[in-house]
Amino acid sequence: MATVAFHTLGCKVNFYDTEAIWQLFKQEGYEQVDFESTADVYVVNTCTVTNTGDKKSRQMIRRAIRRNPEAIVAVTGCYAQTSPAEIMAIPGVDLVIGTQDRDKIMPYVKQLEQERQPINAVRNIMKTRAFEELDVPDFSDRTRAFLKIQEGCNNFCTFCIIPWSRGLMRSREPQSVLNQARMLVDAGYQEIVLTGIHTGGYGEDMEDYSLAKLLWDLDKVDGLKRIRISSIEASQITDEVLEVLQASKKMCRHLHIPLQAGDDEVLKRMRRKYTTEQFARKIEHIHRIMPGVAITTDVIVGFPGETDEMFRRGYQFMEQMKFSEMHVFPYSKRTGTPAARMEDQIDEEIKNARVHELIDLSERMQLSYAETFVGQVLEVIPERDYKGQPGSGLLMGYSDNYLQLVFEGSEDWIGQVCRVKVTEAGVNECRGQLVRAPEAGAVHLPSRVTGTDASAETIPGQAAKAIV
Repeated sequence: MATVAFHTLGCKVNFYDTEAIWQLFKQEGYEQVDFESTADVYVVNTCTVTNTGDKKSRQMIRRAIRRNPEAIVAVTGCYAQTSPAEIMAIPGVDLVIGTQDRDKIMPYVKQLEQERQPINAVRNIMKTRAFEELDVPDFSDRTRAFLKIQEGCNNFCTFCIIPWSRGLMRSREPQSVLNQARMLVDAGYQEIVLTGIHTGGYGEDMEDYSLAKLLWDLDKVDGLKRIRISSIEASQITDEVLEVLQASKKMCRHLHIPLQAGDDEVLKRMRRKYTTEQFARKIEHIHRIMPGVAITTDVIVGFPGETDEMFRRGYQFMEQMKFSEMHVFPYSKRTGTPAARMEDQIDEEIKNARVHELIDLSERMQLSYAETFVGQVLEVIPERDYKGQPGSGLLMGYSDNYLQLVFEGSEDWIGQVCRVKVTEAGVNECRGQLVRAPEAGAVHLPSRVTGTDASAETIPGQAAKAIV
């Protein structure tokens, strides 16, 4: 039996795309093996969000070629899209395919089996207007299913290369989203995470349809317990979206809303389309209609021109926002973006000192958010044994408001809704006590392990649009 191995760099969207490509190989009878073992085909799904992303991508491509010089080495993803010639120049690379036409990967592999002539299949992404349909009926991560609903971004923030690697905004057909949601529920998933490069922009390129309408349609899917949005811009949380958040029993009390900077001058230089005042108004509104909501965010520290005074203002603003967690990234130059050419680049040591200050603030806010839930009973879907130790008698999983809870329970409950009382608050994890086990007769997710490298990396300076 032919074998295939995958290595994925970067964001959650890339992990979704890798799972989709794996489905294509699976349909052709391939078996998936670990990336560190010998395979007939290696697929490296690359990242280009920072210069380091490019470098790591090249390292993994070379590692695959060394592992089995006879293997077909296919390179896809963002770095493949923006720099195909650089990748084609690495001896041993057979196929470069970018972030579109991945549904054609199998014919290309067959062509390479016949004649080993390297293929550069990358086309201009800026001309693409259609969403690439790639279904993922199940995941190696057992309990939360990711459902990609859109691709690309029209924002052109000055620090970000993503529009050039992913193209412009395009939404997936509503019927296609709903069909896949039903397929995932039939496979036993109770939580669906809607993901994309600019997820909250879903529907902006459609007539008479919107993210709010999609959420209402998903709300009607029988058997689906939870809907989570991976990331949404403050401006995309319209009154219609707020209505769904308030009225639907399935919407998770958790929103990831990227701030990127807490100072108006820095936001302007980043070409973000809001002021701190507009952002604060939206956050206050969400807190009013969804009491207890967890709001997580992304922050880039040390953006060119960020003075001490701007950083202090930003720090105070973040404190005032009472985020339940912040993903903090030091600004990292991305060749080809306007920010990389800006004067007043910030010294690395200053950047690192600021990063540590914000991480400390994030941990304090995380703890104080968690403390408000001690004594409350939350619904938790356990994801795995605690710290991956089977037989420990402890499970861990997320509540709808994104508290990670550790509690005693049976491995049979993984993927099922448990009611758990929070007994102790912590920064990254809280302790809890089971109040009610899942109902008997619930659908069980089959235990799956695949060779997909599932440790999404956090990349400095990333506009972490797809992190959940």
